[in-house]
Amino acid sequence: MFYKTLNNQVKMPQLGFGVYQTPVDETKQAVLEAIEVGYRSFDTAQAYGNEAGVGQAIQASGLPREEFFITTKIWITNAGYEKAKASIAASLRKLQTDYIDLLLIHQPFGDYYGSYRAMEKAYKAGKVRAIGVSNFSPDRFIDLQHFVDIKPAVNQIETHVFQQQKLAKSYLDKYHCQIESWGPFAEGRNDFFNTPVLKAIGDKYGKSVAQVALRFLLQSDVVLIPKSVRKERMQENFDIFDFALTEEDMQAIAALDQEKSLFFDHQDPETAEFFMNLADK
Repeated sequence: MFYKTLNNQVKMPQLGFGVYQTPVDETKQAVLEAIEVGYRSFDTAQAYGNEAGVGQAIQASGLPREEFFITTKIWITNAGYEKAKASIAASLRKLQTDYIDLLLIHQPFGDYYGSYRAMEKAYKAGKVRAIGVSNFSPDRFIDLQHFVDIKPAVNQIETHVFQQQKLAKSYLDKYHCQIESWGPFAEGRNDFFNTPVLKAIGDKYGKSVAQVALRFLLQSDVVLIPKSVRKERMQENFDIFDFALTEEDMQAIAALDQEKSLFFDHQDPETAEFFMNLADK
């Protein structure tokens, strides 16, 4: 396993396992199978509704808590100091743990300054080992990090071969914040798994398109959290440490970058209205 050292010296596995869209009743089994494969870093969120399944699996594994790196995120309906504070306590209960390894603000909307203050308090109390954000564009990230006491350690953003986040990463590097990818396979968009460049490179190494795509991110110093409920896919996604892409390979994949989201733009007014409508519910 490769690790990235965060700006507070906490070590984070560079490859983890995500449970976004994993059905609540399947989460425990999926995480247990991922643990069997070798994963020790797990990414969930309040909005996913499956924090409890992650906690149950870690308890059932019989392994010491310190072997795991658990990430969760504060949802927009819990934004603001008091709500965020209460939601952190609820997440700790659901995860059946005394501390969260990485706690993120899930979306850059609502009173995320209040949420961040609650996260800072939890950090200082030892309930959280590292704090950060998710889906923050460079402008919002720079603004936030300028005014907080504990600088964000991670920004989890859409990152894959078609949206490589080169500009965002340059600013995150400048401010010593680790980039983390959600959607490393772009959820199959752009006919992802039939991308000729990735297939040709994979053929050279006897690797799949998915493995080449993950290896590219790995060598780009990105933390990644692919997801699957199929154990054979979990294993495939984990087997990316026994080969390396050449500089020529990396340049060929870098050329796939379209420099735009395949999902939604957080700076788009309609996107902002969508999330604010969620916050009002």
